[in-house]
Amino acid sequence: MQHTGSFERCAVPVCGLTDEYPAGFVDPVHAHDRIQVLYACSGVMSVVTPTTSFVVPPQRAVWLPAGMLHEVSCRGAVSLRTLYIDPARYAQAPECRVIEVSDFLRALILKVVSFGDDYDMHGRAGRIVEVLLDEIATMPIAPYGATMPADPRLLRVCSAILANPADNRDVDDLARIAGMARRTFTRAFKRETGMGLAVWRQQVRLMEALSLMATGRPVTTIAFDVGYDSPSAFTAMFRRAYGVPPTLYALP
Repeated sequence: MQHTGSFERCAVPVCGLTDEYPAGFVDPVHAHDRIQVLYACSGVMSVVTPTTSFVVPPQRAVWLPAGMLHEVSCRGAVSLRTLYIDPARYAQAPECRVIEVSDFLRALILKVVSFGDDYDMHGRAGRIVEVLLDEIATMPIAPYGATMPADPRLLRVCSAILANPADNRDVDDLARIAGMARRTFTRAFKRETGMGLAVWRQQVRLMEALSLMATGRPVTTIAFDVGYDSPSAFTAMFRRAYGVPPTLYALP
């Protein structure tokens, strides 16, 4: 991984770099002084912050506000392009999110990362950067995140599900892990994550499936690995959530 210090302190509003992460790479918890946009040209990243767990498929990017603690891990090899953006360029910087990357934005990202950190903001490079900043702001949010609760009892349950998405323990079992009554648990879970346990677990399973696809594992195997009873049930849920079949994401 390249040293990012000079990019954090560069005088221009956007600096970019290229990284190639091997399978199994983990960048431990850290933060940056600038907004960070992580774009995967190929491969799937997992990005975990104190509030959300994300999976970032190819042709998507994760937006991390300045100062946001995060950990990046790669189950398979990832070809990464990173932008470091001056927070002053966004008066109201959004929270962590995965965004869609249009073909146009992709071309802009690849161009800007080639500029280094000493380009002329009053020349052609500067004009391209301004278009990049405008384009990032228009990109729709992609549904590849699961909100993490702040309550340590609920966090214990969510961490267990993230560690093993195929875990089929029911609400009563999970409430016991949290040390809470069933009704208290279900109400608190929805209050803190914005969704019921079943929907949250389904989202985690689909995110895990995306990550497993990056390793080349067959979709039929992945369906069982993440807790579905059949490949057809998994495919139907995947299509319902993402609008496309899982084979679109699977490696050839």
